[in-house]
Amino acid sequence: MIPGLAPEGFSPEVSVVIVNLNGRRWLGPCLAAVAAQKGPTVEVIVVDNASVDGSAAFIGRQFPWVRVVALERNLGFAGGNNAGARIASGRFLAFLNNDTVADPDWLRSLHGALEANPQAGLATSRIVYARDPGVLDSAGDGYTRAGGAFKRGHGEPEINYHDAGEVFGACGAAFMIRKELFEELGGFDEDFFLVYEDVDLSYRAQLLDHRCVYVPEALVIHSGSATLGTASALAVFHGQRNLEWVYVKNTPWQLLLRTFPGHVVYVAAAALHFGRSGHFIPYLRAKWAALRGLPGVLVKRRVAQRSRRARLGVLWGLMERRWLSLKWREKRFDRRAAGSRGGGP
Repeated sequence: MIPGLAPEGFSPEVSVVIVNLNGRRWLGPCLAAVAAQKGPTVEVIVVDNASVDGSAAFIGRQFPWVRVVALERNLGFAGGNNAGARIASGRFLAFLNNDTVADPDWLRSLHGALEANPQAGLATSRIVYARDPGVLDSAGDGYTRAGGAFKRGHGEPEINYHDAGEVFGACGAAFMIRKELFEELGGFDEDFFLVYEDVDLSYRAQLLDHRCVYVPEALVIHSGSATLGTASALAVFHGQRNLEWVYVKNTPWQLLLRTFPGHVVYVAAAALHFGRSGHFIPYLRAKWAALRGLPGVLVKRRVAQRSRRARLGVLWGLMERRWLSLKWREKRFDRRAAGSRGGGP
């Protein structure tokens, strides 16, 4: 029996969902770390997005206690996680990237934070880089008053983020959410496919007045972009398309009016950045795709805004106003990191 694994016939407290695409090389350390978790009883679900590297067979041989959902086609991060959540039986859902190694207290820390705070619907982790654990990848997600998201503390010394607190949203690489809330939200928006789907989920939870808490004790080591790649054309396209959909879909009209001038500047700054980095064509394709998808986004917007319970002042207070310098630092760190690995502009 794996420590913490729910016995057959008993419902687990937490369902851990891991989406995999050709990530066999990462699955051994990831699943071994999940097996070593302390605290609540768990079930582990790996959703394989039509991998061709033998990932599903590898899990069956090495980790027979894992439930494998083998999809016939790649549904992306959003669709893959939804497929896992649909068969999950835990009261809480924990989503984890396949290229992570979680500290043994990871699940217990996230679960304890949500149990202690009934108003919190999501709990997010302290995620550090595998290549340099002293550097932070994410301390949860933030959202700017210009209509774009960012990773809190990205590229900073991780020691600066040892204090718990409320944040705008959860980083999709490692977080926990109450299953009841996840189902009320309808799960991840599968039209996003990948990138920004976690921001969208968190924003919609905030609209329903469910808070997100940052739990620094929930430590996760992340290899980073193992499936997607760093600054790839695919990442640029989905990121730049989906950030527009998040902004239009979820921002109340009063805040849309207030943030729109800054958003125009944000979009122009992004165009300059991607033009200089050699990704201007994916950027343009993304904005055109965002525009073409606008009718469907407006339908979803009506649903999101009709159900809003959060006060505008609370939402505004959670949004970062110093977005320009923040995004500049974030992109500068990513460029340096890509260069140190021998890739990227």
